[in-house]
Amino acid sequence: MSNTSLRGLYAITPDAPLTIATLVDQVDAAIDGGARVIQYRDKTYERDERRRRAAALLARCRAAGVPLIINDDLDLAVELGADGVHLGRDDPDPRAARERLSETAIIGVSCYDQLALAEAAAANGASYVAFGSFFPSTTKPKAVRPDPGLLTEARRRVTLPLVAIGGITPHNGGPLIAAGADMLAVVTGVFAQADITAAARAYTNLFPKETH
Repeated sequence: MSNTSLRGLYAITPDAPLTIATLVDQVDAAIDGGARVIQYRDKTYERDERRRRAAALLARCRAAGVPLIINDDLDLAVELGADGVHLGRDDPDPRAARERLSETAIIGVSCYDQLALAEAAAANGASYVAFGSFFPSTTKPKAVRPDPGLLTEARRRVTLPLVAIGGITPHNGGPLIAAGADMLAVVTGVFAQADITAAARAYTNLFPKETH
């Protein structure tokens, strides 16, 4: 997937005690609603169980033609041959991650509220940079809270796709796209809803039709 294809809803799996079948079904529903990228994020299970879950998701995402990104676990991404990895503050730099994955891997980097981190990530070969939490988030309640204007400034200084994350809903996501976000990364707003496909579609509809 090229950088120009990183547009639309970026659905991140919930850190919840779901069966593998339920997790896969929920991701299926998000893809049916237009999710363009899936990230497997799991802070609950031990490594063997995370591997089983990630492998099941990777098979389903490959069948659907949607990339699967592994959060914060480069070793697991390499082991499975996943489509990419999302790196946080304490993870390897993008260049090292790409050397272990592939030249075409999607390498995302959390930049919080810091443009300098985004510029460094771009210089080191990242595929996209992520900012947030823009709004209060149950997933990361203590996260920094950048102003949406950060996206506008980042658009001027970084040529990579920009991902916005943190408490984003279909009601507050539009201004983030207008400010410069290429993707909206969402956990609760998609996976905690009774109708996951409809919830995902509500985000997808915020983007220009050519990104659907």
